[in-house]
Amino acid sequence: MKSFELSDTFIKKYKALDPGFGFNGLGEITFYRTYSRQKEDGVNEQWYEVVRRVVEGSFSMQKNHITEYNLGWDEEKAQLQAQEMYDRIFKMKFLPSGRSLWVMGTDAIYNKGLYAALNACSFVSTKDLAKELTKPFEYMMDMSMLGCGVGFDVKGAGQLLIRKPKGEFQYKIPDTREGWVESLKFLLEAYFIGSSLPIFDYSLLRKKGELIKTFGGKSSGPEPLIKLHKQIIDNFSKRIGDKITATDITDIMNQIGCCVVAGNVRRSAQIALGTPTDEYLKLKDYTWDTDSMSYKGSNSKRAEWGWTSNNTVFSEIGDNYEDLAEQVAVNGEPGFFWINNTHNYARMNGVIDTTDNRAEGTNPCGEQPLESYEMCCLVETFPTRHDNLEDFLKTLKYAYLFAKTVTLGKSHWAETNRVQMRNRRIGTSISGIAQFIGIHGIEELRKWLEAGYSTIKKYDQIYSDWLCVPRSIRVTSIKPSGTVSLLAGVTPGVHFPESTYYIRRIRFSINSSLLKSIKSANYPVVKDLDDPDNTVIVEIPVEVQNCKTIDDTNIWEQLAITSFLQKYWADNQVSSTVTFKPWEKDQIKTALDYYQYQLKLISFLPKADTKIYPQMPYEKITKKEYEEKISTIKQGLLKFDKITDKAEPELYCTNDTCVIK
Repeated sequence: MKSFELSDTFIKKYKALDPGFGFNGLGEITFYRTYSRQKEDGVNEQWYEVVRRVVEGSFSMQKNHITEYNLGWDEEKAQLQAQEMYDRIFKMKFLPSGRSLWVMGTDAIYNKGLYAALNACSFVSTKDLAKELTKPFEYMMDMSMLGCGVGFDVKGAGQLLIRKPKGEFQYKIPDTREGWVESLKFLLEAYFIGSSLPIFDYSLLRKKGELIKTFGGKSSGPEPLIKLHKQIIDNFSKRIGDKITATDITDIMNQIGCCVVAGNVRRSAQIALGTPTDEYLKLKDYTWDTDSMSYKGSNSKRAEWGWTSNNTVFSEIGDNYEDLAEQVAVNGEPGFFWINNTHNYARMNGVIDTTDNRAEGTNPCGEQPLESYEMCCLVETFPTRHDNLEDFLKTLKYAYLFAKTVTLGKSHWAETNRVQMRNRRIGTSISGIAQFIGIHGIEELRKWLEAGYSTIKKYDQIYSDWLCVPRSIRVTSIKPSGTVSLLAGVTPGVHFPESTYYIRRIRFSINSSLLKSIKSANYPVVKDLDDPDNTVIVEIPVEVQNCKTIDDTNIWEQLAITSFLQKYWADNQVSSTVTFKPWEKDQIKTALDYYQYQLKLISFLPKADTKIYPQMPYEKITKKEYEEKISTIKQGLLKFDKITDKAEPELYCTNDTCVIK
């Protein structure tokens, strides 16, 4: 329940202040499109109201915990700390994850207790599939429908026989998240244990286009769920008596992801983890053939759903990377996860630390090692929005406190609570790293990282003792970021921008009330070629100052910075996708040989031509083109004070390094 409130007098000071959204209106437009909830009066939240909701929600969680255990709540002190947290979020010195911006302080938390929705990522293992049966798949669907990205492994391959269902039963699916998950459970049980096959009645499910209040977006109708059920039946009914394979596990997980995306949940990010067997490595043996306008390859049928996960291999120090590097050179997969480095080190600074030796996998973007059923709350800080180190260290206190507070919330999964309440894992991240280096240099960054890490560890001792909970097993990460970094106008995580000047395209419903202001400010608005009757695209010219671009760097510099951050900042992991040019593909094997001793996880991505398809999310432009486009835009006319939109969800992975059209 809500138990803490900031005073109206305090909030009033911020109503007319400019928070400093970044990138020529891109940050502001992204905020109203993605994170501004519709209030009871039908008008959308302003930024100062979102920050209030988030901060009051966080301090309500603290107060409820302190009160429940009679630990002594100090209202006066809490007010001062809440005001400071408010100021630093408002000015975007740090930001919670996108999920927390959307859900914290809402009915989903106060009344429904869906604390899992505050966490950006999670992981589930199939290693005990013979015992757990359908549970890992239920978890994937449940967490994905809450907007939480989920990693998984394929260790359950070979543990189950696909059985013939015995009989049938009628099941009318309730119009709830739980109903969708239960339908999956009953269907998989029919083939995993030979129980009765459910005959589904979809009549209770809301129709396509109806609004989804709690998590945003519009209902997909029952069609995506019908398709998921059909895919499972079509596969298993033909293979009675076969053992479940790594392909089966990955397909079901990926098909769940497609179902959730079609259902307009904000994101459905996945990572698949497996050993480098022929079967696993060939899961994405398909490429686009421009002549036939279709996918070709041994697994071309998987292209329909295989895109939902980044496929990564468990690697060992000393592996021969030659064959794997050749495959990476084609499509950027697999990624590489040295789990033994995760087990043996926090920061990879030469100091042995085995406290995280029960980690089994990682989240979809790779910044968090996780145990099975473990979730993690992320926060993001922006050093370039600080004038000095002292101010940055103050921000870290409140960024840490927000993330730590989220760990107080109990999940509706007992398996998650067991590990969550023990580990209290958080991920305090940094974005704008490329810009910071460009302005201040690498040595200044090292000083900020060392001081920052020590500061967070100090506060973890103080606040864990105050809350009477265990200290967090790990506290720092580098996440790839996406739309959150756009709000602040900084480069995402460790990554360099595609170019100094580019067009960023954002899709809107043709009926969005945001478009009136956008058009008044003279931003280009064009029809979406893929969906011209329902969708338009806003084109925003962007300039990224004070840093190198991908064109200015090579794979060795990108790997060096990743290693640097794994050594001086991240005791979890650094999420880094190294972009390589065509002439660098032969260097990938050597790069893996050298950096396997310094990294926990890494992935590669061939540099794409941003003009290869029309209306790509990013398109590189020249300085002259940028100046011509920006000269016609009137940002002062960008006013969103009376918007009446339901926030439009991101249907794809929001990592800026892998935006999927």
